[in-house]
Amino acid sequence: MTDSGLLAFVTFGVSIGALWLGADAFVSNAARVARRFGLSELVVGLTVVAMGTSAPEAAVSIDAALVGNGNIAVANVVGSNLFNVGIVLGGTAALVGVRSSSRMVRRDGLAMVLSAVLMLALLWDLRVTRLDGVVLLVAFAGYLFILFDRPDESARGPADERRATWYTALFLLGGLGTIVVAAHFLVASAVVIAEAAGLSEWVIGETIVAVGTSTPEIAASVAAARKGLGDIAAGNLIGSNVFNTLLVLGVTSTLTPVLVVETAIGTTVWLLGLSVLAVVLLGTNGRLGRLEGAVLVAINLIRWILDIA
Repeated sequence: MTDSGLLAFVTFGVSIGALWLGADAFVSNAARVARRFGLSELVVGLTVVAMGTSAPEAAVSIDAALVGNGNIAVANVVGSNLFNVGIVLGGTAALVGVRSSSRMVRRDGLAMVLSAVLMLALLWDLRVTRLDGVVLLVAFAGYLFILFDRPDESARGPADERRATWYTALFLLGGLGTIVVAAHFLVASAVVIAEAAGLSEWVIGETIVAVGTSTPEIAASVAAARKGLGDIAAGNLIGSNVFNTLLVLGVTSTLTPVLVVETAIGTTVWLLGLSVLAVVLLGTNGRLGRLEGAVLVAINLIRWILDIA
């Protein structure tokens, strides 16, 4: 391995660690502010936690698109969504099981499926234009309106007793800044690794980069599930997927149009099918069992094998 290749691997690993730390600081302090206003656990999971854990995807995709790596930008979104549903949600369910509410399945699960349908339609011509980006952002605004227009009062949790002070904002900004800087180095090192390994940008973006940017979702969802907070565990992942598709891809393509390879269509179809299956399973008996979680993991692994082969 050349010195540049070794440096790229080291930079990639350090960037993932920095993304994790930055997202953790962002999520924990943003959630404290949200709880201070008495938002429900489900709404916190679907918005604040989902937005915080999706910040790495946003930073990576926007940075990749701006430097001309459109395949990494879109593959990161599609790959992260696949990873969230297949590996994180499926893996969490396989370990401890995940409970869900009927309201989350009907409203937010449907939003995740419809956002995947919309992304597939916009990717069909292998490009995402600025107009497409505006459509995605309008759809995202509509989802937020529905979410806050009829909040889940029954799930409203206690306000955080710890006051949000000036250093809360400092940690918020510090976490966000760490995410942005780490994302830039993650993209740059990923391109070097892809070239050295002879892999396409799409495959690197869909697998290695997607896994790296999804590490905050892993930490948040597993921790929530182990504490019996199924709404936050599942809500974080469903919300992250909606955010990734509508907000992240929307902002990215609005800033600069992106072109993708034909592989993007097949992978997005796979994502749509996996999303539908996950929502159906979550709606069965109000929980996602261990066997069902294992099925989701296996499907995601098969997709990876097909793309890499």
